Amino acid sequence: MPGLKDVKEKIKGVKKTAQITKAMNMVASAKLRGAQEKMERFRPYAVKFAEAMRDLSGGMESNDLPLMEVREVKKVEIVVVTSDRGLCGSFNANIIKTAERLRKQYEAEGKTVSFVTVGKKGTQAFKKSGKLRTQFNDIMGTFQMFNAREISQNITAAFLDGESDQVDIVYGRFYSVAVQRPEREELLPIKPMTAEGENAPVHSAMSGSYTYEPDPGEIMEVLLPLFLNVQIYHAMLEVGASEHAARMTAMDNATNACKDMITQLTRLYNKARQAAVTSELMDIVGGAEALRG
Repeated sequence: MPGLKDVKEKIKGVKKTAQITKAMNMVASAKLRGAQEKMERFRPYAVKFAEAMRDLSGGMESNDLPLMEVREVKKVEIVVVTSDRGLCGSFNANIIKTAERLRKQYEAEGKTVSFVTVGKKGTQAFKKSGKLRTQFNDIMGTFQMFNAREISQNITAAFLDGESDQVDIVYGRFYSVAVQRPEREELLPIKPMTAEGENAPVHSAMSGSYTYEPDPGEIMEVLLPLFLNVQIYHAMLEVGASEHAARMTAMDNATNACKDMITQLTRLYNKARQAAVTSELMDIVGGAEALRG
């Protein structure tokens, strides 16, 4: 049985850890409110943008514009969006596992796979794989639309230069404070959307035809890069909110685990103290009996 001093030091150390995890839980909770509000404000914009793109691209062919060019897929690029910081449970690990599963699937089909990582955790996971084309680190804490534009321009240039035939994005989607799941979406080539497609709006109060000036093809040429910016920025917002929610849950679990450890260590301390008291009493009784004899 460990000594009283050792157990007491362990209890003190676990109590300090519990204070840290509780403080981190409160910080994550405060940050989550802002990130969630920002994400929820942007979602309607992303939906309306997708609706406008659906209406514009409905009558266009897949190869009308460079970003819509459908080729034989030999090279696939996967954009992996994770957080820069850890201590958020299995959130980043799930995103990385999803990207790794995609890589194995594409390579089994005979395709070449490369990665573009947004966030340090993804970079650390794929840096040694030899498949990391470029990385964007230290931006997930304070990212803006221009960061999404920079990423979009990078993957677009690679697509137009023939370095990739298809670009996917893997990120963590925020469903609730308790649920964040990895999602995979195809970024390039941008395909014409139909009302039945997955990017169609979930509800529509009005229906009808629209007349566009100038020609829809000219509008699409301008909107396609912007649409890509919106998709990447939306994914980054989802990951930002999901990260804080996952960290809040992880720190709450860690605090509860510390409380359980303190309870167990306190019982162990009481047992050790009782054993020490019993041992001292036996020594006293034994000494008294020896003097009496």
